[in-house]
Amino acid sequence: MRRDAIADPWGARTPYGPGQSWPVRVDSQLADGLTEDDVDRWVPTAAVLHSNGDGLELAVKDGRLVGVRGRAEDRVNRGRVDPKDLYGWQANASPDRLTTPLVRRDGRLVEASWDEAMGLVADRSRALLDERGPSSIGFYTSGQLFCEEYYTLAAIAHGAIGTNHLDGNTRLCTATAAAALKETFGCDGQPGSYTDVDHADVIALYGHNVAETQSVLWSRMLDRLAGPNPPSLLCVDPRDTPVARAATVHLAPLPGTNLALMNALLHEIIARDWVDHDYLDRCSVGFDQLAALVADYPPERAAEICRVPAARIREAAALLGGAQRLLSTVLQGFYQSHQATAAAVQVNNINLVRGMLGRPGCGVLQMNGQPTAENTRECGADGDLTGFRNWANDAHVAELADLWNLEVKQIPHYAPPTHAMQIFRYAENGSLRLLWVSATNPAVSLPDLARIRSILSQDRLFLVVQDVFLTETAELADVVLPAAMWGEKTGVFTNADRTVHLSEKAVDPPGQARPDLDIFLDYARRMDFRDRDGQPFPSWHDAETAFEAWKRASAGRPCDYSGLSYGKLRQRAIQWPCDAEHPDGTERLYADGKFFAQPGYCEDYGRDLVTGAPADQNEYRAFNPDGKAMLKAAEYVPPHEMPSAEHPFALITGRTIYQFHTRTKTGRVPQLRDAAPEVWLEMSEQDAKAHDLSEGDLAEITTPRGAVRARVRIRGVRDGVLFLPFHYGYWDTGDQSGRHRAANELTITDWDPVSKQPLFKTAAAAIRRAEGAR
Repeated sequence: MRRDAIADPWGARTPYGPGQSWPVRVDSQLADGLTEDDVDRWVPTAAVLHSNGDGLELAVKDGRLVGVRGRAEDRVNRGRVDPKDLYGWQANASPDRLTTPLVRRDGRLVEASWDEAMGLVADRSRALLDERGPSSIGFYTSGQLFCEEYYTLAAIAHGAIGTNHLDGNTRLCTATAAAALKETFGCDGQPGSYTDVDHADVIALYGHNVAETQSVLWSRMLDRLAGPNPPSLLCVDPRDTPVARAATVHLAPLPGTNLALMNALLHEIIARDWVDHDYLDRCSVGFDQLAALVADYPPERAAEICRVPAARIREAAALLGGAQRLLSTVLQGFYQSHQATAAAVQVNNINLVRGMLGRPGCGVLQMNGQPTAENTRECGADGDLTGFRNWANDAHVAELADLWNLEVKQIPHYAPPTHAMQIFRYAENGSLRLLWVSATNPAVSLPDLARIRSILSQDRLFLVVQDVFLTETAELADVVLPAAMWGEKTGVFTNADRTVHLSEKAVDPPGQARPDLDIFLDYARRMDFRDRDGQPFPSWHDAETAFEAWKRASAGRPCDYSGLSYGKLRQRAIQWPCDAEHPDGTERLYADGKFFAQPGYCEDYGRDLVTGAPADQNEYRAFNPDGKAMLKAAEYVPPHEMPSAEHPFALITGRTIYQFHTRTKTGRVPQLRDAAPEVWLEMSEQDAKAHDLSEGDLAEITTPRGAVRARVRIRGVRDGVLFLPFHYGYWDTGDQSGRHRAANELTITDWDPVSKQPLFKTAAAAIRRAEGAR
């Protein structure tokens, strides 16, 4: 069904009731003048411009992509297509695609052969390994590659080279999701399923603007709201989003105070005994400590901290406490804010205290921000070890060494794998001399951009960028490697509810562009990496052999893919774990009340939620000897940077439905570009009046780090809060000298102590009319 997805991003309603299957609605979009009869073939894939994992088919005619349609049978979307995907396939044919390698000569990037470019990378790598050792080399990757590519990168970085410095830009969007799941369940992996929307009578969304970040999932929720016996919604968000407007109860706390609010909600639930004591006794540890701490957070105390009426907090608690089937979801409003992991863990705590886990409609989804963020985490390309293994468990490291046929000492495990903010710090101080960036754009997406540009521009840092366009980061590189895009290569990727899709190659990449997997394997061969028997490492040579190797690495771990194959995935998408015991996949984790938390099996021994101090195996075993779910509490502490007389506003950044990440793809698609062409500022009507600003005025927003100019939009954001979308960089401005457009010119170099996720929602800011503007 064709539709104008800019004017109508969520499409027509297909109402349904609790326990019913979500009705099919197939969206499609073809190039002008074409019909489905003109299409040569349809190639299966899944959505790549958000984290929902919608099943799609790409239309091919004369060797070119000419459109897309939803897959009616897909469990995730039942045929619906997000606006970004409906139009985003056009980016593959952009005339400014990178089609040949580039190398820096005399200060300029010039075209080169693959041999020259890869030769430079390999030569510099060998020299650094000889002179400075493995820790002089680091990798920063994406949440948009395929599983096979992440696994290969992890094997090369942690195994062949032996560097600890490998992370993904998932550190910016879902590191807290992983951390919160590990703190509560001992391991990463979403407990819930999207089908819980079909059964829930209460859906609680914490910092999750699902209407814009996962529009198809919002369509599912809207269809439940339009049907009989609709669920109640709780929305926690300082902005008046579409979710907030549909909510039964909307709480709008001041940024940086989420934990205080969550403690108050738990206070009410426990004080009123909306507690499943039998479930807690059987399945959890830590309830007494949790109850003791939240006893000090009555709604009146949280109201003072969060500036939310105490009566509204009680109303929200009653909604949660009265739920028969509670689904809770979490995203960036919690993950990118102060005390991120501590706040996200309290969401888990609410579902556990209520006994709402493992049954239809009862679940937690600590959401992802990118399409393959789950794979980054599973494969060990995000600051963890492959297969959700525990870096502090010697047996897990030895198991990985056996899988790779390497010596144990070759795999660094003296400390946790290095997180992204520390990798850039090592580059800043000169101990890291080669940084390989793949499929991401830190020169726009990381906080405090002036600092990031200075780091990436250092002469002593050899910067390799592997991407599909000449991004702001690529313009600073010493070597640029042209990569194939989605639709131009084959691989699997896994969404936020553990659904695995196979994405088949539909068309050839342009020019000399190569799949990321081929580039990584080419590097490994040029470096002549070998296992302990002298055989080439990694041992695989293409996507399917890489997937088979990954299956072996995942076998027996929570993210078990051993029962999957390309052939099986060509039939339908399947949720992991999928093994001999669960050949059709697993819809919900922990349905049997058993967790991946046993001391010898868990992925992590946990951390103090306030300081981030790690626990060791003995401490973990003493706290949780039987591997139960863990209820963990934390005191609220104020953010490091608070509004002041000079900077009286709290600045938050976020996303819009029409753009993705740094607009590398979506900004090149006419419909999406024109729908949201420029950065804007949202503020409340009262704050606008106080600063003599009107709709459309050009304002200047400042923090101690820099200044951004944006047109004012007066919206329902709470007083004292400013909002900027973070997507907008400089590649399409024609002039990078001003640098007053990217929201991250303003954000702070600070991160959560547990997840190490940067904080994009706690900067203190000032605002005024831009000079000479009205």
